[in-house]
Amino acid sequence: MIDFALSAFAAIFAIVNPVGNLTFFVALTEGYSKEDKRRVIKKVILVASVTLLIFALAGNYIFAIFHTSIPAFRIAGGILLFSIGFVMVWGGRPGPKLTERDRSEALEKDVVGAVPLGIPMFAGPGSITTVMVFMAEASSPNFDLVKIVIILLAIMATMAASYVLLRHSGMITRRMGRTGAAAFSRIMGLILAAIAVQIIVIGIFGVVDLYYLR
Repeated sequence: MIDFALSAFAAIFAIVNPVGNLTFFVALTEGYSKEDKRRVIKKVILVASVTLLIFALAGNYIFAIFHTSIPAFRIAGGILLFSIGFVMVWGGRPGPKLTERDRSEALEKDVVGAVPLGIPMFAGPGSITTVMVFMAEASSPNFDLVKIVIILLAIMATMAASYVLLRHSGMITRRMGRTGAAAFSRIMGLILAAIAVQIIVIGIFGVVDLYYLR
């Protein structure tokens, strides 16, 4: 259980990548008052937390609706996570590009916390896939309530860490600089890629067991 908890937290934290998103937050909130920044941070954490929790809890129903097997989703999710980790290792920014509409909406102080910071920066396709993959592992072949609680706690712990980092974003970015933030992001990408490979291997064994050994 300790290994599972560490793996879940490491994967979710790596894909959310709050340290890598600090410079983006600082750039978007430049000129904001301290009170405005606090409101934006609260909205970021609220939107990202609710999004990840909804997909974590609704993941199994999504499988049922689309008649998708859990091993197949593990393989697909692992490939997606590996591609994101690969991009992070080479210094790229994973996730979708911001549209012109996103940029214009980001200029509004009441919106920037939800889009693009909350979604897709902190709760994007990669992080959603990550929590769904771990929830699939916790519910198959047997429903494991302890693992499910661990995953939910890992999400909340990541969001709590993100809140602390955002509150001290100015100081952190000044001390780390772009080089430090880039190095940290690459380390997180390497960790994420390793976890993704493990998920793919488990998914392959699951497919073999489900379709060939039964």
